[in-house]
Amino acid sequence: MKHIVRRAFLDYEKEEKWLNEMAAKGLAMTDYSWCRYVFEDTTPGEYTYRLELLENVAVHPESRKYIGFLEETGVEQVAAYMRWVYFRKKTKDGPFNLYSDIDSKLGHYQRVYQLWLVLTIAELLIGFSNTMLGINQNLSGETSFNVWMGVPLLALGLVLLFGLVLPLQRKIKRLKAEKEIME
Repeated sequence: MKHIVRRAFLDYEKEEKWLNEMAAKGLAMTDYSWCRYVFEDTTPGEYTYRLELLENVAVHPESRKYIGFLEETGVEQVAAYMRWVYFRKKTKDGPFNLYSDIDSKLGHYQRVYQLWLVLTIAELLIGFSNTMLGINQNLSGETSFNVWMGVPLLALGLVLLFGLVLPLQRKIKRLKAEKEIME
């Protein structure tokens, strides 16, 4: 039986954890599109899920080569959305980790960090610009919609900054320190 769940995540690690919790309950994800997950009934705990932000979209030749390599090891690509790819592997086949070393994990965190950093900067710049424009228009006696648009965008930018960008930056810094210790 198919189940459709609509849910949004900003943190891919929380999303991955949730997918694995759903799999433990006997719901295997079979498809994804923006905030829409499709699940099918399965044996509880049959699959382990992992998410990865690729350097290129999933249909790019380099990405296809990488995905093909993973499929040779028993990993299945369940869905792809832009550069995000959803993988699963049968739990009975053993542990499923996409990153075998610090460098690969560091590379993934840096890709995720760069994505969120660009979006956060855009939100903050657009929010700040709209807010300043609106304040300027209000001071000159005009009614401005810009303040009402700018303030929420600024707030969203700050949420992204403190909720995602800075924590990712700290994880990257810890991994780099761990890498230095290992060398």
